[in-house]
Amino acid sequence: MQSVLTNRREQRRRNPRAQAGFTIAEVLVATFVMAFAITSSIVVMQHGFRNLDTARKTTLAAQIMQSEMERIRMLSWGRISALPSTPEEIDFEDIFPANTTAEREVLDRINRTFTAVRTVTSLADFDNQIRQINVTITWDGLDGVTHTRTSSTQYCQDGLYAYYYTGL
Repeated sequence: MQSVLTNRREQRRRNPRAQAGFTIAEVLVATFVMAFAITSSIVVMQHGFRNLDTARKTTLAAQIMQSEMERIRMLSWGRISALPSTPEEIDFEDIFPANTTAEREVLDRINRTFTAVRTVTSLADFDNQIRQINVTITWDGLDGVTHTRTSSTQYCQDGLYAYYYTGL
């Protein structure tokens, strides 16, 4: 047993490289690789959070536009034709209830995040009996970029089907 231990000790003395640690160059290369991996991970996570924020706000903007369109569709022709032809900012309180504390907090967050504008134009081709309604929503993303989405619909005095004709 002693001879085996003695042989190993003698091998280590003859080959000092066998018991040496990492060289400075190896440690530096490993450090740079780890730094690059960590930096890349952080950058990817930042892009992911930015895209997630954009997706969430785009979905919420679409829901707000749809709610406004549905609210407008329920109005009578008299109220539709009375809407101003100049761009008008939409009051989110007309769309969302604010009866409870939680609803008011949501409404306040929406008011801080989004700006919505409604534009109503009369289509002269149809004797001003059709109104083109555009709702545009704008918000700033996490990256400071301004995002805009627009939705359009048409509202007719006698209903949209009065202006569709079928031919034989």
